[in-house]
Amino acid sequence: MRVTISRKAHFNAAHRLYRKDWTFEQNETVFGKCNNPNFHGHNYELIVSVTGEIDQETGYVMDVKFLTDIIKEQVEDQFDHKNLNLDVPEFQDLNPTAENIVVVIWNKIRKKVKSELDLEVVLYETPRNFVTYKGE
Repeated sequence: MRVTISRKAHFNAAHRLYRKDWTFEQNETVFGKCNNPNFHGHNYELIVSVTGEIDQETGYVMDVKFLTDIIKEQVEDQFDHKNLNLDVPEFQDLNPTAENIVVVIWNKIRKKVKSELDLEVVLYETPRNFVTYKGE
């Protein structure tokens, strides 16, 4: 039996969407208000889901406490109340769009979750705008 467990988390972060190799006008045309040179912020919501076989000995797919600790260490501690462009190394040369953020988070968590378990990350940038990544 394959079952999915999920853990919800959140973090607050600022960012600016822009490309260093474009003019301000090009960035403004593509990214609009999100190109604000003084940055802007979001209250991100995150759902991390792990799918796998139920362990007959423990009854778990994965201990939710372990998943909680991974999310805290890999996401909340590194992204919460940070400027993604300035404070998070992964975004020094990567535009911190919701799409890129969810892939970075997935990659960080993937390293800590057993390879036989499937991983899905859903990132809400706003209550109505969200992205999902399940790996390549």
